[in-house]
Amino acid sequence: MTRFFLKFILIFLLALPSIANATQQKILLIGDSLSAGYGLEQAQAWVDLLQNKYDEQQANITIINTAISGQTTDNALLKVDQWLKVHQPSHVLIELGGNDGIRGFPVKLLQKHLTELVHKSQQAGAKVALMEIQIPPNLGNRYRNMFIKSYQSVAQNTGAYLMPYFMLEVAVNPELMLKDNLHPNAKAQPIIRDFMYREINTWLTNS
Repeated sequence: MTRFFLKFILIFLLALPSIANATQQKILLIGDSLSAGYGLEQAQAWVDLLQNKYDEQQANITIINTAISGQTTDNALLKVDQWLKVHQPSHVLIELGGNDGIRGFPVKLLQKHLTELVHKSQQAGAKVALMEIQIPPNLGNRYRNMFIKSYQSVAQNTGAYLMPYFMLEVAVNPELMLKDNLHPNAKAQPIIRDFMYREINTWLTNS
């Protein structure tokens, strides 16, 4: 009887990693054209490339991509309740604000919208990461600095995980950008995938 019990315990302990890996992790990605694969075939975009990598590793991680080209924070607020209800994600990654910044939206309004997106996601039971979007200094360094600091402020006030911007390495290299100099091309997508693979894994580990 004792030998049978010990054998059972051993089998159970060996199975623990499999049980842990079986936990479903659904990441709702709320983003704009940078995550929607603007100008590319969907299979070329970083989100699809990353999902393929997770699938190859048999990681129980699903990315639900709701990114829409041109999406602003106020656009997303009109849809987020429905997305959360339908998909019931365990995690939400917010990659938004670039279009707000390009259009010169007031920084206080950006902060308000981002805060609401985070709170709605948290109230739905999801853990939230907020990507720290950066914009060129077209509207002046003062606006740009206030814009970037908004993400730090929202993360600090809401407890959201602050994720670094995935375009910093790509945007400075013309060979990795489309002719509009705003969107990453197909060559940039594996670079973004690898960056996001590291950052998302760090987030999931620490959340």
